[in-house]
Amino acid sequence: MNTRRRRLVHIVLALALPLALLPVNNASADEGAHEAGKHFQRAVALYGEADYRAALVEFRRAYALSPNAAVLYNVGEAEYQLQDYAGALQTFEHYLTESSPSDAHHTEVEANVDVLRARVGRLTITTSPPGADVTVDDQSVGKTPLEKSVLVSIGHRRVTTSMPGRLPVTRYVDVAADDNVAVSLQLPPQSEPSSAPPVAPSSATPVDMRPSHTGPALRTAGWITTGTLAAGAISFGLLALKESNALKTARDSFPTSSATLQHDAAATQTYSAVADALTAATLVIGGLTLFSTLTSTSSSGTQRGSTGTTRIVLGPGAARLEGTF
Repeated sequence: MNTRRRRLVHIVLALALPLALLPVNNASADEGAHEAGKHFQRAVALYGEADYRAALVEFRRAYALSPNAAVLYNVGEAEYQLQDYAGALQTFEHYLTESSPSDAHHTEVEANVDVLRARVGRLTITTSPPGADVTVDDQSVGKTPLEKSVLVSIGHRRVTTSMPGRLPVTRYVDVAADDNVAVSLQLPPQSEPSSAPPVAPSSATPVDMRPSHTGPALRTAGWITTGTLAAGAISFGLLALKESNALKTARDSFPTSSATLQHDAAATQTYSAVADALTAATLVIGGLTLFSTLTSTSSSGTQRGSTGTTRIVLGPGAARLEGTF
């Protein structure tokens, strides 16, 4: 615990006792003084636990309920501990105007003021357009145009401006002692509302039954696939025919080993099976692609009332196209 904190703990404890007993000893004390005493005692406890931010809130509440120079002194000391030099300076200057020159802390506060004046600077903030709300480190300082420059602690400060209907603008500035930094912020233009009236949602949304834009691409891919499969079927069919002729030649030749006959027979069977599979796939893909092409071509006629239908019938060893127009 540093010297300043030890000194203040003793001071606030001495001040807290008479303030806390005031509602008990004086039956005519109003409710505000009673609430102020409770907030002050709570602030003393929090300050002793080094929770200066919470203590500052309680000290300020006590002062708002029952203005007292002694409470104002403790507000300034809490701000000093939080390194809010600008806030502490303003509070101590306020204390000097409210307290008597004979007050026990008057000389001490004057010394604090001299120290704090070397730890603050100023910001001259303007916005375009004017009328924007301004905050410095999330603390509101007013609405532009500001009457005077803003007293701030030295260091890295965050300035934010906001206005209804416009996006907020934030700028960071470094402030040294005795600086007066000019900060000019340009807010983006206000977004124009749409002139078109809102469209009421329909209870029944029509469904577009027209072919998708991806249809032509799919049909093209279908025809390419069909051609590729057909070429493969023909190639493996030729290989099967070649191996079948080789098997027939081997059987007619003498002498011929059984290994040669088995190899030629297996190759013939394998190539034939692959050729059959590719042929079947060619029929299926080609049939589906043909169906898609025919239905797409006749879609305009169907929309005008045509009842024509087209279908592909696949059967064992056969495929046929049926249509009514």
